[in-house]
Amino acid sequence: MVSRLPFYFLLTGLICFALFQIGTLSDFSAWLYEFSMEPRYPTGWAKAHLHVLGWATMIAMGAVYQLVPVVLQNHKLFSERLGYIQYGVFTFGFAGLMIGFQQMNVLMIGGFATIAFLGILIFAGNIGMTLARANLWNHVTVSCAIAVGHLVLTGVAGMLMGLNFAFEWLGTFHDQLLGAHLWFGAIGWFGFLITGFSYKLFPMFYLSHGHSEVLQRWVMGFLFSGVWMGVISFLLNAPAWSHWIGLLCTAAGFTIYVYHLGQICKSRHKANPGAGILWSWLLAQGIAVIVVLLVIVSAVFPDLILSPRMTAVIGWMYLWGWVGMTIMAYLSKIIPFLWWTYRYGSRVGQVKIPTMADLIDDRKVNILLMAVAVSLFILLIGFGWNLPLVLSIGGSLLAVSALVYVGLLAAVFTK
Repeated sequence: MVSRLPFYFLLTGLICFALFQIGTLSDFSAWLYEFSMEPRYPTGWAKAHLHVLGWATMIAMGAVYQLVPVVLQNHKLFSERLGYIQYGVFTFGFAGLMIGFQQMNVLMIGGFATIAFLGILIFAGNIGMTLARANLWNHVTVSCAIAVGHLVLTGVAGMLMGLNFAFEWLGTFHDQLLGAHLWFGAIGWFGFLITGFSYKLFPMFYLSHGHSEVLQRWVMGFLFSGVWMGVISFLLNAPAWSHWIGLLCTAAGFTIYVYHLGQICKSRHKANPGAGILWSWLLAQGIAVIVVLLVIVSAVFPDLILSPRMTAVIGWMYLWGWVGMTIMAYLSKIIPFLWWTYRYGSRVGQVKIPTMADLIDDRKVNILLMAVAVSLFILLIGFGWNLPLVLSIGGSLLAVSALVYVGLLAAVFTK
């Protein structure tokens, strides 16, 4: 019997994603221009957290609740009831935090951020106890444990910044803490979670067997070094070369990750794993190329990637282009699998039932992800060259294509 717990997170994440896109369309993406000029303002904070915390993290938590018991060979969660409590606490704290950002009410920001952080701690405790009790350690479970640990550290850094809004006791250290917050969340949480779960999803949908797993530990080692070099460089306000070393370690991790995914693909026994997996493979190659190019460019122009505009462009390429689109691609496989198992799993062999492939049109998945990628490319041109009209067109096209894609995913629940 499939638990309903992951569905709560997936559906809430899809709703937040839809709200983000509707908000972007409502002002013809005008907020994006303000964001490109100065990312740190109330509406920008609210939008960024709606996307990263309400959409990506909410979906990621649901995926962890679903996939960890599968990776642990059907070992149950430490406490499913605690998972429901965590959903309520985290969602309540997140919703209040959004209102606090919109109203720029520091007491609301601090109070609801604390509640959301409590939800993260409950999540980390539940998953940590599940992994510890199962005691089945492999590259997938270790990556998951490291990712959850970094999620907690992301929350700690965010909490300290929230307290600084109220009491102003950190001074200029606030900016250094923001850098650490971004490294912990972007590479430590999302980076480890996506790479780790890919070691399970790629072989599952490609039907791959017999490939070496040695490179997985090298990926973890380089990504871990990259995260902590980046965090320490920001916290100590270190010279540009130390940031470059963090970026170099991250580039090495992504390059080896892509090479290893290639090894998995070579060992496949299924030619076509579906559009979602093919897109995630393409996106992994894309982010590896981009990070390597950043290493080369930043070696020549060390201060360039730390400028506000370039930071915003890199952030959108990473968080939207790789994290967001990889999640969207994986959901085209995860949601039909979950829903089919929940609704039809117990009826196999008794009555005629649809196949998983009947629940979602793979051709539409491919077309819509292509539309998202093209729209994002137009948006980035507007960002990079400071072209407000191009930025608005790209942002609006991105919102429309993403909304249609969410509708395609949501339609699975009606079948």
